[in-house]
Amino acid sequence: MVPSLLFEIMIIGLLGIGSQWVAWRYRLPAIVVMAITGLLVGPIFGFINPEESFGPMYSPIISAAVAIILFEGSLNLSFSELRGVGKSIFRISTVGAFIAWILGSLTAHYVAGLSWAVAFVIGGLFIVTGPTVIMPLLRQSKLKARPAKVLKWEGIIVDPIGALLAVFAFEIITFITAIDPDGTQLLMFFAASLFAIILGWALGRGLGWMFETGHIPEFLKSPAVVVVVIFCFTAADEVMHETGLLSVTAMGITLANMGISSISDMRHFKENISVLLISTIFIMLTASLEMDTILHIFSPNIIGYVLLMMFAVRPLSIFIATIGTGLSFNERALVGWIAPRGIVALTVSGYFATVLADAGYEDASILTTLTFALVIFTVLAHGFSIGWLAKKLDLSMTGNPGVLLVGSNPFTVELSKSLKKVDVPAMIIDSSWEHLSLARKSGVPFYYGNMLSEQTEHHLDTIPYEYLLAVTDDRAFNSLICTTFLPEYGRTNVFKASPYNQLDNGYAKGVVSKVGGRILFDKKFPLEILIGKIESGYVFRQTTLTEQFNFEAYKAEKDPSTIFLYLIKPSGQLKFFSEEMRTVPAIGDKIVSLTPPTKEQAKIQAKLESNRTLNE
Repeated sequence: MVPSLLFEIMIIGLLGIGSQWVAWRYRLPAIVVMAITGLLVGPIFGFINPEESFGPMYSPIISAAVAIILFEGSLNLSFSELRGVGKSIFRISTVGAFIAWILGSLTAHYVAGLSWAVAFVIGGLFIVTGPTVIMPLLRQSKLKARPAKVLKWEGIIVDPIGALLAVFAFEIITFITAIDPDGTQLLMFFAASLFAIILGWALGRGLGWMFETGHIPEFLKSPAVVVVVIFCFTAADEVMHETGLLSVTAMGITLANMGISSISDMRHFKENISVLLISTIFIMLTASLEMDTILHIFSPNIIGYVLLMMFAVRPLSIFIATIGTGLSFNERALVGWIAPRGIVALTVSGYFATVLADAGYEDASILTTLTFALVIFTVLAHGFSIGWLAKKLDLSMTGNPGVLLVGSNPFTVELSKSLKKVDVPAMIIDSSWEHLSLARKSGVPFYYGNMLSEQTEHHLDTIPYEYLLAVTDDRAFNSLICTTFLPEYGRTNVFKASPYNQLDNGYAKGVVSKVGGRILFDKKFPLEILIGKIESGYVFRQTTLTEQFNFEAYKAEKDPSTIFLYLIKPSGQLKFFSEEMRTVPAIGDKIVSLTPPTKEQAKIQAKLESNRTLNE
């Protein structure tokens, strides 16, 4: 029985999101899991064939998805990020792209055996990396800020450039090989590219102005963005194929740099859509491949081409382009290696395979095989090696995941000290210089600024920190912090001090208890009680659980007023205690608790008695 289209859509969605979950759960490159899943359900076992099932709707769906993904990526390209890497990104996107085009075209001709015409078209296309493959790798590898910015900007900026180079090469070839050459088509290409940029800029400015002046209500902002992105892409693409990618990129960068107050909400919405689209589209593309395409990738000329592209063309173009840019040798080596190809390469090469074949170039028939070979080999090689190579080159964030503590007070300062003792980096953030005085005197890391401000976003490197704790004396502000950063940190990694007030032997519950973040430790312990315990001499104590001394025995021995704060797994994983997470300690875990200073008091008492005895 042939599955219905609706059933196939359901399967694709489940496989895409399922692949993302498996990648997250087992710390695997998401793009690799999706590629393998698509191949298994498509050409290998033949369960689905999206291209056949969707028919004429297949290409428009892929194109619209690519446009939204590229726009979402460009929406994160704020010019303030370019501090220290602007020169590198400019050189990689211009000089590096040109060198990669020329070298890639020569390799395609002499190694893959393509004609000069087809080689120069595909050489231009293959300079792309793209956010569909770069973003999941950056999310997985936790690179240091500078190489991560370079790879992110290159992936988004070069994507439309690669597609345009392919179009440009095709127009040049058409012009040169024509019996009666006419330069009008070339002029049309440059005019269409300029039109695409102006269209994207104008739509971005117009949409931003409408947002800021209230002409579009809050509930319509995100849907309006999606519709305008598709309009922007389609309008430019109707003028000339592939200029739509350039147009949506220009629109995204324009919006990103207008300082719109609601831009963060749009980013979260667009990122969610982008993850869904990347997951489903990559499954669709790989599942639609034919078995012959997969088998042909192992032919000697194609393997040779892919290896030269990975080990010679890419590193050489990056090393030449980044001379004198300030990037270190290790950063240039990493950027020179990481260049996975993805959705844009697959979709655009499919278009040119048809166009070139119609123009009489018989060797264009292997473009799909060549593209898939480059995509699958680069995705596998770079997906599995980026983390390892980053560590070897000292470009990954080392150590255990850190904790951001919003709010400087006696409790957060002592908590920060205890985290340092178990090798967990912690940073206290507060907008009050007076509140930070205790952190400054204690020598714990701190940042002076508002966690919600744009300045903090630009100046504070939050990559080393996976956990966010809102522990200020303003309950509403704590909930706002948690609600704002839930999409970025994840629901299990965002906590707030208990918002409850003890009134008449009960708790006054307000809206702040129902929004944003999990409650730290126990709802019976709001910040005032935590600070009170610190000021009354309570101490942080670390205990390792064993088979003879498990958690139940530990609880039975402890004073009833003890507060269980967090535990460290043998793997180094940090878990905060919370009623809403039901943390279950196991043998080998180190538990850190806030306990009465009975041992210390006993020691002091014993010392006093000893001194009294000696004096007598």
